[in-house]
Amino acid sequence: MDKEGFRRYLTDREQPIPEEEIVENTKMVGRFEDFLDKSGKTLQTASGTEFNRFAKILIDEGMNTYLNFAALSRYAYFIKNMDLFLPVLGIFDGSEVMNVLHERLGEHLGDEKRDEILPKQDLPPLGMPDTEKVDVTREVLKRMTKTLSAEDCKRILADVAHGLPRDFRKGEREKYLQAGSIDEYLKQKRESALAELEKHRDDGTLFFNQYITDDVVEYIKSRPDVLSGERRGNTIYHTKIPFMTKEFLEATDERMRRYYACHCAWARESILDDERDVSADFCHCSGGFTKQPWEAALDQPLEYEMVKSVLQGHTECSFIIHLPEDVE
Repeated sequence: MDKEGFRRYLTDREQPIPEEEIVENTKMVGRFEDFLDKSGKTLQTASGTEFNRFAKILIDEGMNTYLNFAALSRYAYFIKNMDLFLPVLGIFDGSEVMNVLHERLGEHLGDEKRDEILPKQDLPPLGMPDTEKVDVTREVLKRMTKTLSAEDCKRILADVAHGLPRDFRKGEREKYLQAGSIDEYLKQKRESALAELEKHRDDGTLFFNQYITDDVVEYIKSRPDVLSGERRGNTIYHTKIPFMTKEFLEATDERMRRYYACHCAWARESILDDERDVSADFCHCSGGFTKQPWEAALDQPLEYEMVKSVLQGHTECSFIIHLPEDVE
């Protein structure tokens, strides 16, 4: 382990890591290195397989904290071991979804019904492998559909919106007002999204969890509905950018295209498992996420429809967001 190099990496950041956190980060990486040594691996050669085994140990010990997982992600990125960095990064992707669903169930239904569906003691631990998350999702959906109407399930899951705070998109209102119309707002939104992708491509940096190539940029440019959404009459037709677009474009097998398209860590592995399907009802969580910036921009709740889902067998996920009649 390169302790001095790691320290410089953490202190030379735009937002330096505090000294006490650097000490704890270094200890955790050292512990992971000792764990790897027993299986003939190093920090440079470790991958998601070793990380998942180590994460289970941390869970059992009650040490599965954001700080400890952040230590591993930071060191993996420092040494440019992407086979380790991306799986660790995946731990944080949607990690709050079930906790936020627990909160939303309580807000919409009250504590008693919430605890029938998702009691606090059933909340999955941080660091749970994606292959195990599928079983959690299946059980929660089974309880929801048994207890609630389809409309209530949709409403509550949409309110989860990938686990993001409700005010996460509050800056969209100002952007919309400055744009002056839906069409101009959408135009600026698209230009900004494409510019961000091109910058990631040019800099060789990650767009969330994925690298952006020329093929990825050209694909997004050819699909105005992807990433930012496309106006169709008085609706916005929005198709999700694939979770791993480069791999999605290169895949020749339809099942793998669906797998690379799916953003949801709580459902994605079910696509590769014929014995454990997850209902597309869970995709209403993504529907809420997709309409969230538009609701913030227009400062009012909006209706939406799910028209495609990889969990239904499509190779992409698409939503229609209905705009108010009185907006330009």
